Amino acid sequence: MTGEDVRVLVVDDHKIVRDGLVSLLQAIAGITVVGTASDGVEAVTAVRELSPEVVVMDISMPNLSGIDATRRIGVDQPGVRVLMLTMNEDLATIRSALRAGACGYLLKGAGADEVEQAIRMAAGGSMVFGAQVGATVVDVLTGREQPAPEPFPELTARERSVLEMLAAGRSNAEIAAASYLSDKSVRNLVSGIYAKLHVTDRAEAIIVAREAGLGRDR
Repeated sequence: MTGEDVRVLVVDDHKIVRDGLVSLLQAIAGITVVGTASDGVEAVTAVRELSPEVVVMDISMPNLSGIDATRRIGVDQPGVRVLMLTMNEDLATIRSALRAGACGYLLKGAGADEVEQAIRMAAGGSMVFGAQVGATVVDVLTGREQPAPEPFPELTARERSVLEMLAAGRSNAEIAAASYLSDKSVRNLVSGIYAKLHVTDRAEAIIVAREAGLGRDR
C-alpha cells in the first residue's frame, strides 16, 4: 500500500445503514468514501466508474445480490477487494461469498474499530473475518466443517438401518433378508421405530425418514 487514502465504495440497500457507514468511514483518517450503491447492479457500475480499492458489500439486496455482484466485480475488476458486511451468518452464505471472491466477511454487529481494521487489511491484500464468524470461516477454508448430526439419535444402529430400508421402500421380507433377521424380529424393530418416532404407520415413518434425508439414493 502507498500512503494514499484507501478508496472505499459502500453498498447497502438500506439508506440508513448506508448513510451511517459513510458517516463512520468519512471520520476516519486515511479512508475516503468514493461513492455508494443501493444494490448489486449499481455496485458493479460504480466499481467500474469510481475505481475503489475496497467495496464494503451487503449481501441481501434487490436486483442483484451482493454475492452475485462480487462475482461480477471479480471478473471485471479483479484487483478490487470486496468485504462483506451483513447480518447473515449462515454457513452456506459464507461459503458462497468466499467462492464468489470476497476477501472478508463481517457481521453488522461489528464495532467501528473492527470495520476500520478490516478495510485496511483488505486493502493491504489480506483475508479478514470478524470475530463472530472467524471460527466458522476457518472451518470452511480448511474443510473442517462439522458434519451434520445423525438424524434420530434415539434409534439404535440396527433400528436406523431398518428405517433407512423402510424409507427406500423395502418390504419387511426384504429387510429381513438383507439384515439376516427373522420376519418377527423385523416387525418388532419396526414397531419400536414407530414408537420412538411417534408415528402410527409405515407411510408416516417413511415420510419422516425421507424428510431427514434417509432412503433418497436407493
